[in-house]
Amino acid sequence: MGYIENLRKVVGHQPLILVGVAVAVVNEKGQFLLQKRMDGKWGVPGGFIELGESTEEAGRREVLEETGIQVGNLKLVGLFSGKEHYVKLPNGDEFFPVTTAYVTNEIIVGTLEADGIETTEARFFQANELPTELNPLIKNLIKQYSLSFSSN
Repeated sequence: MGYIENLRKVVGHQPLILVGVAVAVVNEKGQFLLQKRMDGKWGVPGGFIELGESTEEAGRREVLEETGIQVGNLKLVGLFSGKEHYVKLPNGDEFFPVTTAYVTNEIIVGTLEADGIETTEARFFQANELPTELNPLIKNLIKQYSLSFSSN
């Protein structure tokens, strides 16, 4: 059982501040890796950090777990937080995420494959051909990723 599950045993559904990561993976064609989550919405790989883990380690771990791709260097794009990111899950859990966003074009190894647990599909998209079932916040992130990536 992970850190958040253990914490929830103590605090129940009370709002928490949780630290997470989001990683935009860009292939050699300039396409962005997106994953279709179990709720049918598309997003970039990411999740919450575990105790003792750096945001970079968490980002690499989440990309590998969710998509089967191992990535290398991560470039910081920005931090996202605030009341506009508030989440209330169907089970009643509430949280305010503080998300560290990264971009990478360093794909080391792996076969692109959805994990079947958090991800039902994983594939690359052109920035101008994103799926319609994409969270508006992720669309904004991809715009920022595009600017960040093009400034390399």
